Amino acid sequence: MASPKSSVSDRLADAAFGAAPQLWPLPTAGSARERWLRAVAAGGQGHYGTAFHELDEIIRTGPPGPTHSLAHSTRASFLRQLGGHDQARGWDGRAWLLAGGDPEAGVDALVGLAADALGVGRLAASARLLQRARELLAPPAPPRLPVRLQWVAAELAMAGGDGTAAVAHAQTAVTLADKLGSIRHTVKSQVVLAAALCCAGRLDDAREVADAAFAETDRFALIPLRWALGCLLADIGSTTHSAPQVAAVRDAAADTVRRGGGVWSRR
Repeated sequence: MASPKSSVSDRLADAAFGAAPQLWPLPTAGSARERWLRAVAAGGQGHYGTAFHELDEIIRTGPPGPTHSLAHSTRASFLRQLGGHDQARGWDGRAWLLAGGDPEAGVDALVGLAADALGVGRLAASARLLQRARELLAPPAPPRLPVRLQWVAAELAMAGGDGTAAVAHAQTAVTLADKLGSIRHTVKSQVVLAAALCCAGRLDDAREVADAAFAETDRFALIPLRWALGCLLADIGSTTHSAPQVAAVRDAAADTVRRGGGVWSRR
């Protein structure tokens, strides 16, 4: 019989990187690693206040090391989701310094730094950082990391106007996420794929992918992704929802994020 601590770890891991991203309330964490999993799961639902609290506790009380680094990277990721790429860069930089030789923490930090650079238009720097992440990525790094890398590679291709490459990277992310068994990663990969299809001029395909993912964000309470898809569908149109319905869902998701402790960047 699994111990209560093991059961909590398993439940938090399933909420963060598995088949139960909608789990709420989340069980109380008893270790730094569990706090990190709890933060990842809470942020995926838009409960940013809870997520930031858990990350702050790791940073405040934990010794420097891989989990400390992951806490910095995750805080940076949430800041990017809220539009704060400049803020995120400092957290990702500290994550890289704290990663040491740990491949999970190191790749997370480098991919985050690549996303930060991309978000402020530094495409060449983003490409270099992404290449460094590829070079560091090797077993036994967790299988979620190649998915993240493909997201940023797709976004970089979109920023450079290469829709074909963007679609290829996004489709690879979808395939990898399906194998990973993480619903949140699968839906996020579909969001990236829909945007890439737009970049490639394939709007009908983009609407199909986005509408399917839109339904999944509702089913699994993935509020930040629901907002992102609402923004996309407001631009390209939906085949299953009217424009006012899409706008209402998008605005409701943004309000939920605010009530959950998320502060949208004014940048």
